[in-house]
Amino acid sequence: MSFEKAYTDTFYIDSIDRGNPEKQIIEDFLLDCKVRNFSPRTMQSYKSNIRYFLSLHPIRSSIQDFKDFLVHIRDEKQYAPSTVENYFASLSSFYDFLEWEGVIERNRVLMFRKRYLRYYKTPRHEERQLINLEQMRDLVNAPSWIGYKTIFLFFAKTGIRRQELIDLDRDDLNLAKNYAILKPHPKRTNRTVFFDEECKQVLKKYLKWKHNHEIKKPALFVGKQGRRITKDTIYEVTTEYARKCGFHNSDPKGPLCERFTPHCFRHFFTTWLRRGGCPRGIIQELRGDARKEAIDIYDHITMDEIEEAYMKYMPKLGIQ
Repeated sequence: MSFEKAYTDTFYIDSIDRGNPEKQIIEDFLLDCKVRNFSPRTMQSYKSNIRYFLSLHPIRSSIQDFKDFLVHIRDEKQYAPSTVENYFASLSSFYDFLEWEGVIERNRVLMFRKRYLRYYKTPRHEERQLINLEQMRDLVNAPSWIGYKTIFLFFAKTGIRRQELIDLDRDDLNLAKNYAILKPHPKRTNRTVFFDEECKQVLKKYLKWKHNHEIKKPALFVGKQGRRITKDTIYEVTTEYARKCGFHNSDPKGPLCERFTPHCFRHFFTTWLRRGGCPRGIIQELRGDARKEAIDIYDHITMDEIEEAYMKYMPKLGIQ
């Protein structure tokens, strides 16, 4: 029995039960990714992106379907160019798998990306927006809900990536000693991140809110409904409140320096530590960056030194 016959005998491939992650064709694609040694983070991103596309369009999609999807995520959802590119990179891998297995004749996403996304990518030399301390204080204070306020402040005080924040569990947080242990990440070396006293006080208020609402799930950061926060929610609330504060241009075609996205917190964290005089090696450790220069491997820095420097150079925002 052919691969295509096996699938079409199980369910009608053109009328897939959209949004169902258990369908065999998606699971087989993820297994293929695993065999090819893709990272768990990449596989999770692929799965999420493909499921969203299939909730709107059939597997055997036409060029018009891809056009409609591009307009939807770029103009209607107003996703950043990098996010749009990630969606179509996921689709390209998925349709490459389908072509390899003989489900479709050819992967049309390759041609589509070359024609419609080639001139849409963000220039590499364009700098992200850097906001000042007063603007960051305004952003952290903007949400009325303590959950979003805590997320913004934790981002600003730790410089961690969005997925690293999402993956944090309550047990990863040591409130008594002002640090958290991140889950393993392919781009991170040092997994210990510190936070200062003003961040600690806001964390305590947030944890009290969770306790009062009897939210006992392991996730540290949850949405208003008590479920682990998602990357889309983080992006949407960050850009929403940054726009209200006056430093986010919601036009996806606008310059990167006029937009404030979750990654801008990491830019803020790094730049203001550097401007405050924090040594380069300490910043490198706090960011969890891989050491790129040969001399770096001989620069042994203890966790006590990192914590001491962090507390000295991390700027205070005056958050209550």
